[in-house]
Parts: sequence; C-alpha cells; structure tokens
Amino acid sequence: MTNFVPIFPLEIVVYPGEELNLHIFEPRYKQLILEINENKKPFGIPSVIAGQVSEMGTLMELVEIKEIYDNGEMDIKTRGVKLFRILELVKSIPDKLYGGAIVNYIENYNNGNSILMKKVIEGIRQLHAILKVNKVFKQSDEALGSYDVAHHAGLSLNEEYELLQIMQELQRQEYLRQHLLKVLPVLAEMETLKDRIQLNGHFKNLSGFDL
Repeated sequence: MTNFVPIFPLEIVVYPGEELNLHIFEPRYKQLILEINENKKPFGIPSVIAGQVSEMGTLMELVEIKEIYDNGEMDIKTRGVKLFRILELVKSIPDKLYGGAIVNYIENYNNGNSILMKKVIEGIRQLHAILKVNKVFKQSDEALGSYDVAHHAGLSLNEEYELLQIMQELQRQEYLRQHLLKVLPVLAEMETLKDRIQLNGHFKNLSGFDL
C-alpha cells in the first residue's frame, strides 16, 4: 500500500509505539502541525542520518497540542504508529511550506522470545548501573519489547537506525543482546580504570600476596 504523507525529517530515530514530545518553532512545521490537527491526519518522521533524509521512518499520530505560545510556537505530544519506506520525496507542495513523501508501509513482526528479552533487559540494567543512570520503565519487564528499551541501550544514532530496519522482533532482540555483550565489558573496564586513577596517591589498604 502506497500513500502520501507530509514529513517532518529529524535527526532522531522514532520507533512504533514511542511517545515523543516536540517543541515546534519553524514556520513550515507550525503549518504542518496545525493542518494535521485540523484534518486529523498522520505525518511522517524520517530519520536524518549524516545530513541526509533516510529511506525509512515512522508514521506519527498527533496526540495533543499541549500549548500554543504567543509567537505561534507549540509544544506537542505525538506517538509512533508504524514504519514506512520512502519511495519518492516531494520537496515542494503547492501552497505549503513543508514537504512530503510517497511511502509504502512495512509489515512488522512483533513475536519475540521472552527469555532473550529478559537477557536484554538485564544487560541494560547492568549498563545503567555502570553509568549510574536510574531508569524506570513504564511497563513491567514481561510487557517490554525491543522498541521500548532501544533508546536506553547505549546505541548510536546509526545503530538505532539499523535496528529500525529490522522487521523481526526476535532479530531486534538479538541485535540488542549482541550490542550489550560488546559494550558492557568495555564500560566495566573503563570504570575499573577510573577507580584506579582516583586511588592513585591515596593510602591503600591492601592484603599482601601469600607466597
């Protein structure tokens, strides 16, 4: 199925089901939001990677215009709905300041593995403990999927986009697990090194090695 959607390209990755709050200040996107609010239509956020609009993005619904300021800027609440692939960018639309795209919607499979997901969540909690980050997820562990935790797994923007391109939940879970297996030992070693540096010059209480 192909469709035309107005687009709001951003240098972020948004996942289906994700709640995203935005402050709208550019005239073209103020116009876009006011029109989709009036028409009750969705819009698209394709990811901008290395200064280029990427092929894939997420269809968004406008949940609420939280506040409109005197200068027309807005605070809005949005939610990711489903994934799309851009077939053609439409940079100019008559009488519009914003652009759009011809897209098709991508079938996404959300059947994962609960044991694998548990390992991912445990790895993320280890990561947060090392980084001294306190994150409480809104859902129970049993209800969490890869999209719910991806932004909290220490992925780069490029890695988040790679995850967006995986259409199988089981493969997304494995991608996150492999990422955590790679970064956790490095971070743990860095933390140990930091402790050693901080101890340098202090009186040390160490047990002697028994020969």
